[in-house]
Parts: sequence; C-alpha cells; structure tokens
Amino acid sequence: MQYVRLGKTGLEVSRICLGMMSYGDPSVSKWTLPLDEARPIVKKALDLGINFFDTANVYSQGKSEEITGQLLGDYRDEVVVATKVFFPMGGFTDTPTPNQAGLSRYHIYRAIDESLKRLKMKHVDLYQIHRLDPNVPIESILRTLNHLIDQGKVLHIGASSMFAWQFAKSLWIADKYGLESFKTMQNHYNLLYREEEREMLPLCEDQGIGVIPWSPLARGFLSGKYSSQITVESARYKHDKYLKSRFFKPEDFKVVDQVIEVAKEKGVTPVQVALAWLFSNTTITAPIVGITKLAYVEEIVEALDIRLTEDEVHRLEEHYIPHPIIGHS
Repeated sequence: MQYVRLGKTGLEVSRICLGMMSYGDPSVSKWTLPLDEARPIVKKALDLGINFFDTANVYSQGKSEEITGQLLGDYRDEVVVATKVFFPMGGFTDTPTPNQAGLSRYHIYRAIDESLKRLKMKHVDLYQIHRLDPNVPIESILRTLNHLIDQGKVLHIGASSMFAWQFAKSLWIADKYGLESFKTMQNHYNLLYREEEREMLPLCEDQGIGVIPWSPLARGFLSGKYSSQITVESARYKHDKYLKSRFFKPEDFKVVDQVIEVAKEKGVTPVQVALAWLFSNTTITAPIVGITKLAYVEEIVEALDIRLTEDEVHRLEEHYIPHPIIGHS
C-alpha cells in the first residue's frame, strides 16, 4: 500500500479510501450490503493496508455509520474515519422537516452527536460538509465546525462539491478570522466528469488541500460492464437513479471504449485503468472507491502499480466533452 499526507492535516492515509456508502440496510438502499456481507470486504481492505474510510450520516439513513463503527471499532487507533453532514436523514431527495437538514448550528450540533453515537467513537478524524448550505453564511458554518474541534469531537474539517470561488471564499474567511479551514475537498471527478480540472483542482494544488474524489468509477460505469448495445440489469442500475441519469450518453461510451481497449492492451481490468488514470494525477490524494465484492479489493489495490504512458492518457482523455455541473446539489 502507498500512503500520502492528507493535505495539511499531517495525517498519513492510504492512497485508496474505502467508501462505506456501499454498506447499509438493503431495505433502504437496495444495492447496499448488510453487515455480515460487508465484514470480509472491510477486513480484506484492512489487511491490504487501507486505513482511510469515508461514510456519511445520510447513507442508508445512518446504517452505514453503524456498520462502519462496528467493523472498525477494534482498529480505531489504526484508521482514519471520515463522515459528513448536510442532507436530511430520510435520504438525498427527502423533504426534511424544519431544521433537520442543512448547515445551521442547530443541525450540525445534533448531527455530530448522532453520528458519534452510531459510529461508537469519541471523535471523527475528518468531518465534512456534504454540500454547501446557501442559507447559512460560510463564516457561521466555519465557526460552528471550529467549535466541534475545540470540543474534541472533530479533528479536521473538509468540504465537498461546490464551485471553486465558494471554496476559495471559505479559505479566505478562515484566514481572515483565524479559524481552522477546510483541509480537504471531496469532489466529483473521474474520466467521465472532468469539470473540476478547470478551477477546483488547481486551487486545491495551490493551497495544499487534500483531494478525495467521490465516484471515481462513475458509479461503476467505468468498469466496462455497461454497453451501448446491451443493458446490464445490475442492482445498482435498477435502483440508483443517479447512475442512469448522469451517464449512458453516447460520449460516455466513447470514453469507456477507450478504457476497455487500453485495459486489454495492458492485460488489466477497466477498473484498474480508470483508477490508474486518477493515481497519475499528483493533485489527487485518495479516490473514494466503493466495493461490493471481495475480489474487487485486490483489484483496486493492484491498480496502484499500473503506470500509464502519455499516449494512453491521451487516448483516455481525447473523447471527453464539457459537461454541465453534476453533484453540487
């Protein structure tokens, strides 16, 4: 396993972060795995040196945090655990009752205590805002999160998908008022969605921000199992509306075809090529990868040793066209 510094936190994390969104209550999120099926996958990840795990309170309505706590409890001194706050606990599309979502001080204070209870932990190593709340001033959000640091409930804070100007503003406000700033950016970035290259990634590189992209495999689309001619009726395809709405466009298949071709030439899998492309970008700290099969753990770890030539990178990137913003809300 390779380890890198997580931005300016001083923490050393594995170059791969295991996304715990894949584990939860199948009756809530039908493509997720329950505790007993998640256990061997997480154990294998730990055995291979993965020490960085990301979840959120909203995943499977809290069940993901519970499973994360149960599976990592015995390894607490060896792992870096991240979770998030913003969405209502009913789900991403749920209409919350008043004060049950967003980044008000009222909601954040309640959410962190509930997350710690589910995780069965005294603190989280990285507490992230799952999205930016337009109804709360950034200064107020930062002061609330800084209070959690002062209380010992949170070690470091991070942000997720937003515009680069918003993130830059948050860094400026933190500097102006002497507040702890966001140390990480969890943004949407993969071979099929590269809009972050315009401003966010250069900003993060300049400011020493740890970059931990979500959906590095485009919700499994970059695995090569989907074809423009054949529809694979996977559980994720049936029940994850974002997979169908965000991808499956003609230009997406052109990119995937190149991923498959390069993988065949190198004798590796499309998943490994898609991840190797991310690892070749030194601005990326650790992509957050979700895994639902035990064999996939070794597959993604082996991707760390794959080196792409300049020609291969060019071929993987040449069919990309600009996309509308995906994932800021």
